[in-house]
Amino acid sequence: MGKFVITTQKNGEFRFNLKAGNGQIILASESYTGKPACLNGIESVKKNAPLDARYEQKVSKNGKPYFNLKAANGQIIGTSELYESEAAMKNGIESVKKNAPDATIDDQTA
Repeated sequence: MGKFVITTQKNGEFRFNLKAGNGQIILASESYTGKPACLNGIESVKKNAPLDARYEQKVSKNGKPYFNLKAANGQIIGTSELYESEAAMKNGIESVKKNAPDATIDDQTA
């Protein structure tokens, strides 16, 4: 089962990573100035992850595929790692779809 891991950065801002059952990070958030906003981001990922239309498939400057997960308003709520192939990226999307909706929250900021 997946989990969202909330951490505090050196500048005091919060971010989360969605990890698959094997511990691999499959989605990373932006930085949030407060924990409530970070928690709202997690809820948005849970709600939007099952929807195909929310995934934007991209290619990085060095030619590696990755994806963004967007909220209904078009705002990016999570970004994947860079993948070696389009097939691997598509597997990453499926992993987010599978893991995000029921993922637990591991708050490491407390």
